[in-house]
Amino acid sequence: MRFQVVVEVRGRAGIADPEGQTIERALPALGFSGASSVHVGKVVRFDLEASGQSAAEQEAREMCDRLLANPVIEEADVTVRPAEPGP
Repeated sequence: MRFQVVVEVRGRAGIADPEGQTIERALPALGFSGASSVHVGKVVRFDLEASGQSAAEQEAREMCDRLLANPVIEEADVTVRPAEPGP
């Protein structure tokens, strides 16, 4: 079966986020005064062949632990769903 995987990676609480801080300071200069607690992360999307939902989730989690996220300073949320039929 084919699955669509979305991995959202963000810094752990207490880890400095200089990019987020820079954006937060710049927004008021652009006329956006309501934003606060800005954090920057990354999103990784890919298709994955696996025998079932739980196997796909387990493999995606292992990918996060070994490559997609640094478990020392980052957290990752993994979403796995069946892929939509393609052409």
